[in-house]
Amino acid sequence: MDDIVARRAACTDSFLGNGLIRPPELLASIDPGAAADIYGEGGAVAELEQHVAAVLGKPAAVFLPSGTMAQGAALRVHADRRTSRTVVWHPYCHLDRHEGQAYARLHQLVGRPAGDFERLINIDDLSAVSEPVAALVLELPQRDLGGALPAWDDLVAQTSWARDRGAAAHLDGARLWEATAGYERSPAEIAALFDTVYVSFYKGIGALPGCCVAGSEQDIAQVREWRSRLGGTLFAMWPNASSALGLLDTALAEMPARLRHARAIAAALSGVPEVRVVPDPPQTPMMHLLLSVPGERYRANAKRLAEETALWVWPSVAETGDPAVVRAELSVGRATLRHKPEAIAEILAGLCL
Repeated sequence: MDDIVARRAACTDSFLGNGLIRPPELLASIDPGAAADIYGEGGAVAELEQHVAAVLGKPAAVFLPSGTMAQGAALRVHADRRTSRTVVWHPYCHLDRHEGQAYARLHQLVGRPAGDFERLINIDDLSAVSEPVAALVLELPQRDLGGALPAWDDLVAQTSWARDRGAAAHLDGARLWEATAGYERSPAEIAALFDTVYVSFYKGIGALPGCCVAGSEQDIAQVREWRSRLGGTLFAMWPNASSALGLLDTALAEMPARLRHARAIAAALSGVPEVRVVPDPPQTPMMHLLLSVPGERYRANAKRLAEETALWVWPSVAETGDPAVVRAELSVGRATLRHKPEAIAEILAGLCL
């Protein structure tokens, strides 16, 4: 790991996401004139909460330090108001796969996967659920499926299913900003289908860590109380909130250009048989790449590329069921836009040699 960290530090360029964001660049995203909060009250935190609520078209929003804390608290609020503690989600749901079962151990929620790993949830999957449900969680876009989005009519049907069942509809919108480009709809239009919406600021936006949950005044007041109970009401949260305020609107406005660039990269890769794009064409400014190369050889190629050209790519990639194929995730961000699609395709082909 130390070798990888040192290699990354020596690189000068990357086409991955927002690039090699160094500490000075992150610090520069904080407005030196930002007003300080005190334990999450006032200052840049309140300004960000008001701004995000307006962008999402919701009555209120609350800033939290992590998505794990934010989504667990939001779902706890929905379950406490209902007779059921069952939450329905896709088998790839982040809460189930990457958060140490916090939803169950901290909030006594029961997760129920619906549908199959390798496709999006559909209304038939939900119709098969007979037990009472507290909430439906939908992730837009579905990261583990390469940033895929359900058709708009399907999304409307699924959120309507939740409401018809007396359940809440919650949006895991860690990459909602990217979904706006795919749907060609505003964040508020998408958020209107959901009772609560979680959004992140460090992924596609490239700000310091932090997130918001937006929803009704009543729901957000309760999430705010859970933030305090879970230790998330820090004495000073304004640097992270200021960073998000400074970068959010610009990044959101850039999403259509990022999507066009993603599709241009996919088109350039159509001439590279060793690389397959999932989904093709990309539905949002991200995609998965299936590279026809064994994992060990890929890691050696990536190491050599970094050392010889100072270009940073994924130091390792995910294994698949085929030992001759690995999977990588390409998020299209500010850094990606600086690289021509043909040049990216050439680099990816070289990583497969």
